[in-house]
Amino acid sequence: MRASRWIRSIRAGSRLERLGRIPLFAACTGAELELIARNMTEHRMGPGEVLVQEGTVGREFLVIAEGTAVVMVGDESIARVGPGDFVGEIAMLDRGFRTATVVAETDMVVEICGTSEFAVLLAGAPTLTRKLLVGLAQRLRTADERITA
Repeated sequence: MRASRWIRSIRAGSRLERLGRIPLFAACTGAELELIARNMTEHRMGPGEVLVQEGTVGREFLVIAEGTAVVMVGDESIARVGPGDFVGEIAMLDRGFRTATVVAETDMVVEICGTSEFAVLLAGAPTLTRKLLVGLAQRLRTADERITA
């Protein structure tokens, strides 16, 4: 094997290992992780950077690999998110506006994909799709509890 091809193979393997350590992706099969790796891009962000802005059109889905962020609706902090959590899926699913603003509290590493890549992941990675649905159900339950409290 040529050296450059071998180095790309090593890098691909370590990327799959990193993705597999993210809780959202941990139960994914090897084939699903490869699909995720092909359709998501690692991005680094610093404290104070906005991951998503409430009221804007959603064109990205983000999964937090490292770091923490605060979730704001209006001026109210409603949650903190960290490794394994995800944001942006609601606007991606219904093509609507962002429902919250998410701001980095620490240095962060996030995995990002756009609209068409998100559709590929939903269709090709059933383990991921199920975990997204469970996460959405948990968020809905939390929102219902806040409303009835």
